This record gives sequence, structure tokens and C-alpha cells, in this order.
Amino acid sequence: MSEASVEPIVRAERPLPPGTRIGHVHLRTANIDRVRDFYVGVLGFDVIAELRDLPGWGTTGDALFLSADGYHHHLGFNTWKSADGPPQPDGVCGLHHVAILFPTRAGLAEVVRRLLEAQWPLRQTIDHGTHEAVYVTDPDGNDLELYWDRPFSQWPVDEAGHVRFVGGELDLQGLLATR
Repeated sequence: MSEASVEPIVRAERPLPPGTRIGHVHLRTANIDRVRDFYVGVLGFDVIAELRDLPGWGTTGDALFLSADGYHHHLGFNTWKSADGPPQPDGVCGLHHVAILFPTRAGLAEVVRRLLEAQWPLRQTIDHGTHEAVYVTDPDGNDLELYWDRPFSQWPVDEAGHVRFVGGELDLQGLLATR
């Protein structure tokens, strides 16, 4: 099991306002129907808007906006520059993964059961100590981290009180047994 200690937070000289957060991620896709089948049909996101032949960035294409629990959209997809295109190859700069946080371990377990029922490959499963994570790749080659955070009081810390990220194997059967 590998461990990494994290140094104390270094505060920005001119920090963002308190409460600032990432609101949504917008990704290019080769095919709206294919990502809809995965993100809605398997993972369970709600469709907020689905637009066909929408102008954007000097071309036309399709767009899809998805939400969990009524937000205007957590995920956006479009084909404006990517219709029928290949996934990003390894070895280039860009997005590493999109992390989708579940409020409970049972919620994560439910989605992992759906993935297994759909015979969707789980790329990696890790217990980071602070959170349990399941990594998958979407139909366009984008990597997703599906996870839930343990309560802060359960996070592993070193003698100085710094958070230790642990890279142990996730007890997948234990997760799947969670209801």
C-alpha cells in the first residue's frame, strides 16, 4: 500500500471568494446518443436539455446537458468540433478525469452495480483513505472517478496532522454489499 503525505495548504495571496466551486464540466463528444445512453441509461443522470443541429463555434452540432438532483447542469456535451472524432490519445495535455462525488457509499454502490449489470469495465478501484473510488472510461475515452468521501473525522493523518492519501485496493465486494 503506497502512501503520500500532503503538505499544508498554501493560501493564495489573492484567494477566490469563499464558497467558490466548480459548477459543471463541458466535454466534446463524437456522438450525443452514445454518451446519452451511458450517462443517462447507465449512470442515471437526468436530461436537462437536448439540442440538435445547434449552432456553435462556427459550425452546427448537437448538445446535451445533464444533471443530478435538479442543478441546471453538471455535465454538458457537444459535437461542435468533435462529431465522429476519435478520443484524445495518451501523451497529450488535457483533462485527466472528471470526478463525480456521491453523497453516500450506498449511492456509489448502486451506480457500480448498474455498471456491472451493463458489463461496463471498471478500469480501477482504489481506497484512498479519504475516499473510495471506482474509475471507468466513458464512450469517448474520458476517464471518470466515481467516489464518495468518508467523513473528515475518519481521514488518515500523519503525526503532524497532515492528510495521508492511501492507495490501497478497494473492497469491491464490501462496497457492492452496501445498501
